[in-house]
Amino acid sequence: MSKKQQIINLAVIAHVDAGKSTLVDAFLNQSGVFRENQEVVDCVMDSNDLERERGITIYSKNCSIEYKGIKINIVDTPGHADFSSEVERIIRAVDAAILIVDSSEGPLPQTRFVLRKALELGIKPILFINKIDKKDQRAKEVVDMVLDLFIDLNADDEQLEFPVVYGIAREGIAKIDPEDESSDLTPLFETILGHVEPYPDYDDRPLQLQINDLAYDDYIGRIGIGRVYKGTLKAGQTVAVSKRDGSTAKAKVSRLLAYQGIKQTAVDEAVSGDMVAVAGIADISIGETICSVDSVLPMEMIEIEEPTLSMNFLINDSPFSGQSGKYVTTRDLKARLDKELEVNVGLKVEKIEGEDAFKVSGRGELHLSILLENMRREGYELSVSKPEVLLRKESGMLMEPVESVIIDTPEEYHSTVISKLNHRKGIIQGMTSENDYMRLEYLVPTRGLIGYNSEFINDTRGEGTLVRSFERYEEYKGEIPQRLNGVLVSQSEGIAKAYSLDNLSKRAVMFIDPGERVYEGMIIGVNSRSEDMAVNPCKNKKLTNTRASGSDDAIVLSPPRTFTLEQAIEFIKDDELIEVTPDAIRLRKKILNEQDRIKYNKSNS
Repeated sequence: MSKKQQIINLAVIAHVDAGKSTLVDAFLNQSGVFRENQEVVDCVMDSNDLERERGITIYSKNCSIEYKGIKINIVDTPGHADFSSEVERIIRAVDAAILIVDSSEGPLPQTRFVLRKALELGIKPILFINKIDKKDQRAKEVVDMVLDLFIDLNADDEQLEFPVVYGIAREGIAKIDPEDESSDLTPLFETILGHVEPYPDYDDRPLQLQINDLAYDDYIGRIGIGRVYKGTLKAGQTVAVSKRDGSTAKAKVSRLLAYQGIKQTAVDEAVSGDMVAVAGIADISIGETICSVDSVLPMEMIEIEEPTLSMNFLINDSPFSGQSGKYVTTRDLKARLDKELEVNVGLKVEKIEGEDAFKVSGRGELHLSILLENMRREGYELSVSKPEVLLRKESGMLMEPVESVIIDTPEEYHSTVISKLNHRKGIIQGMTSENDYMRLEYLVPTRGLIGYNSEFINDTRGEGTLVRSFERYEEYKGEIPQRLNGVLVSQSEGIAKAYSLDNLSKRAVMFIDPGERVYEGMIIGVNSRSEDMAVNPCKNKKLTNTRASGSDDAIVLSPPRTFTLEQAIEFIKDDELIEVTPDAIRLRKKILNEQDRIKYNKSNS
């Protein structure tokens, strides 16, 4: 009988943009996964269009490599705070983690979160200081900062003895010392083998496979992804599934897929220690354990973090409804949200009684906006409301989510930033100065951060950076001011004229170009004053035979302000909606008719 191959499961964790996907690329390139003549794109694991456009990892992905006969399963995890619950689940299923920290930035809020979860679960991380080729790198100082963070998070003595590797992930270089000569990742590979024990051989034990991620295939349905902790699993085997509610159900595994390079390959058998994808169990969910029929041994259930933010998804009832989308009905919307629930466990969907609408709750603005952007690209039309923070009661007190925020801004703008965050009920935790930049550390209610990002970019002239991460629930902080400026609302349907827009732009920033179609109730600009203003953008100049010098010059308009989906979500108020279609993102009032809006506002004042 051939000797069983040894297996190590490894997660790559870090703050967003620290170089996780780039390091995984280097692992794959240097382990012979790709042919010599194969064309390989950067960040090959970021296969989703949105991931490529934004340059971030949204969904965790698995791959595998071999080094010195040992199979290493690698999980590339998301770095954004909205996907932190996914990172937590992945860490449970690995033997070790590579913590990547930028040699200049040092540890950031999300670094703290992922490291805390890893340490709590007994993981012994390997520290990889990336981007040591930066001019402002301070690698040795960053190692000390990470050590302080380990101590702050109550790491045990073994965890404090973490190995440190320096490198440049983009060039596929790793070094034990920054001054060493190196041309590949061999020092990192050797550190992994020296620091991490391969998973023990538990093939003769009763089966235990815990699901930590989900996928969906139109042909084979829901797929559970997890690790075989004990025993072996064969394709076609009848198993017992220990459910979240404590019950047990029998099921048959129709297909078993293991990871080879970046591909999933059908296999006949999975052994202890390996990460596999299991098809055939229609209602499998996160945290559930697949066991032998004659020995049901459920593992500790994985808790799924509760959503912190909700938005209402409504059918699009604007005058332009159905002009560019394929899916416009309530049934279409419900079917798409049900499909998303198959794999997106951080999402909650509730039908709103008496309306063609659904309340969709998620982990943050990015979490929900990515769902909306995917739906838009798939041909869906819908309207969405302003995000609302989900409050909860504890011991009779109203509680709300609070986020840790770290801001780096040029010194001349820091007073403006401090003033704005104080208005938003933020509490300053620390302030340091370095190289004409100020670093501000804040605790801010999530409500106070909705709509702040674009304001922050304007206040710091695009030179500031803001990173945020969920911290905890605290007592409700009271009212937080919304957007101060009113908007220009079209009072008629038609084609926008340059003549009207020229006059309107003297008191507002416009959102539309001349020649663009508008409808009654559509928001076409932001007012310089606090009140909303109903205007007619379709009015043209009256033609006469009289000509006057200077009055008939060509009209030159400033470019309109355009919105991405995230910017639109930040901008709108409670009485406004975003109209999301495949070819446009428009802002509108909930009540389109001007007279109806006046009556509604009077009756609710």
